[in-house]
Amino acid sequence: MTDATTWDPSQPILEIENLSISFFTRLREIPAVMDFSCTVMPGEAMGLVGESGCGKSTVALGVMQDLGVNGRIVGGSIKFKGRNLNEMSAAELRQIRGKEIAMIYQEPMASLNPAMKIGQQLAEVPMIHENMAKSEAWALARQIVEDVRLPDPDRILKAYPHQLSGGQQQRIVIAMALMSKPALLILDEPTTALDVTVEAGIVELVKELGVKYGTSMLFISHNLGLILETCNRLCVMYSGEAVETGSIKEVFDKMRHPYTQALFRSIPLPGADKNERPLIAIPGNFPLPHERPQGCNFGPRCDYFEDGRCNRGDIPMDSVPGDDRHDSRCLKFKEIDWSLPAKASKTFEKTEPGEVVLRMEDLRKYYEVSANALFGSGGETKVVKANETLSFEAREGETLAIVGESGCGKSTFAKVLMGLETATAGEILLFDENIQDTPIEQRNADTVSSVQMVFQNPFDTLNPSMTVGRQIIRALEIFGEGKNDTERRNRMLELLDLVKLPREFADRMPRQLSGGQKQRVGIARAFAGGAKIVVADEPVSALDVSVQAAVTDLLMDIQRRERTTLLFISHDLSIVRYLSDRVMVMYLGHVVEMGTTDQVFAPPYHPYTEALLSAVPIADTRVKKKHIVLEGDIPSAVNPPPGCPFQTRCRWKDKVAGGLCDTEVPPIRDLGSGHQVKCHLPQEELDSMEPVIQITAEAAE
Repeated sequence: MTDATTWDPSQPILEIENLSISFFTRLREIPAVMDFSCTVMPGEAMGLVGESGCGKSTVALGVMQDLGVNGRIVGGSIKFKGRNLNEMSAAELRQIRGKEIAMIYQEPMASLNPAMKIGQQLAEVPMIHENMAKSEAWALARQIVEDVRLPDPDRILKAYPHQLSGGQQQRIVIAMALMSKPALLILDEPTTALDVTVEAGIVELVKELGVKYGTSMLFISHNLGLILETCNRLCVMYSGEAVETGSIKEVFDKMRHPYTQALFRSIPLPGADKNERPLIAIPGNFPLPHERPQGCNFGPRCDYFEDGRCNRGDIPMDSVPGDDRHDSRCLKFKEIDWSLPAKASKTFEKTEPGEVVLRMEDLRKYYEVSANALFGSGGETKVVKANETLSFEAREGETLAIVGESGCGKSTFAKVLMGLETATAGEILLFDENIQDTPIEQRNADTVSSVQMVFQNPFDTLNPSMTVGRQIIRALEIFGEGKNDTERRNRMLELLDLVKLPREFADRMPRQLSGGQKQRVGIARAFAGGAKIVVADEPVSALDVSVQAAVTDLLMDIQRRERTTLLFISHDLSIVRYLSDRVMVMYLGHVVEMGTTDQVFAPPYHPYTEALLSAVPIADTRVKKKHIVLEGDIPSAVNPPPGCPFQTRCRWKDKVAGGLCDTEVPPIRDLGSGHQVKCHLPQEELDSMEPVIQITAEAAE
């Protein structure tokens, strides 16, 4: 066995060969990873992508030798610096974990001890792994907190985890992982729970620190755009197997596996259009581990499947001629014409919006909280200004997207519209009826059924002890639909048809459904009363990219048929650009920009919109993007800054004379054709703005 001290740095730092991992239950062995191989060279960042359940995190836990009591490596090897991790003793693994190999998990609070101050948690890493003196460890902790660009390191070191924002917590977890300067850093969806602007800062940080410390990385994500921005190489996984691996440019521009191609066709890249060039969802469902097909795992969903050949025996990884370390697990990749465009999917006529169905005038929503509830002292009352002078219209058959970071007031606005909260001031007119002061329990059945909501997490919105059909019928009963049980059951089956679920799903329990199927049930329930307005609060962010395409397409299909008004709340500007007709950008309770999608995605921008667009990862090597990373977090709504709400993070602030940004809230300015911005910037500065995202003619085709 090679000793770490004799390891040759020209050799792979991580070498996984023919790895197979299974989990053992009382009933059966469940193979989670099969015949998986990948190599990470020193200084390389390897991206691992694929749908939920494909085995990405299992590979990471295999590298950490942390598979729990039921998991076991049943074949292959994992070599780190030439040493086989599978053959190491528990004592040897303890020496390596945290010191040589560190892992950053998706949820930062799962990695932090809520009862210990940040400084203690950071300092104990080198004290345990390197027997470092306490004073030296604290000095190193302070240095690394500076490296991860957190303000006021001394205050941060004395803080408890709950006193930091999500982005700050994740930076601390990264700092903790780097305390012993590991040779390999494993990141498992490290930015999924973060805002897109915070994500941009974390991604920039990870790249910089990788260069500074010479750390190699295994970056697990379902976001192909994020992988493009952070990694040199890519490994695509499907149902426990690696199906394609190669350099980022080779796999993105010269993909040689049908699954990789299908993934790219299901995400909204520049040029996708909901009417002329709809997304193409991957047909069928991801196979369960114990129900995998013969031969190629992707065969039942593949456009190029050949019976008797693709389903005959095991499919090996094969080298792509002419490329360096580019391999594909497809028997036909040399025969397929990869330059052919996708089969023309169904196109649609653009639907013109109808009459105004919803109007908000100067809506405000404030919360009063006692100061001691927040800060533990004093009894004065503080006001949280969650929504500030919101004014907009939404028309029949229109999709209005509401975008902004967490804490900007998107969900508060949705709660007020739904009647879960009542407005502090202003008007909400639903079909010319004032509803701003009417809580949901006092609204009549017609009003309640007219405005419905599809929630972010489909797992939390269904009753686990009630069948799918019964849950939809219950909604029909509440809305007064149908004269008897037979009519309601028939209507329930029609709703399952509407959301493209088999009718036999009526008798299934929620636990028997995938995430995408549960979200379809949520949509069916929302339309049970003939909803005229649907508030979709991040309806696809918890779903895999391939499922996102199907659910998004479903919402568009229902909207065209029912002439529904869709209020689409999201932080994902790629999906917003694809499906919205108009966009409303919110920041700290204010609407800072509003216009058609084309207006908002082209200069002139509000400075905040500009930063949002820059932060969106785009999975296309032909797209050039301006790089703007917002410094700092969103200010507290309890203590907002004076003047412009965005002035504490704005890179254009010095272009405004007289310190106006510090003292006065900007007026709403009409830039023409209904395009509005709330900004003090002089017109000549707005006119001088350059596009954030530049799409080459090749990418737009």
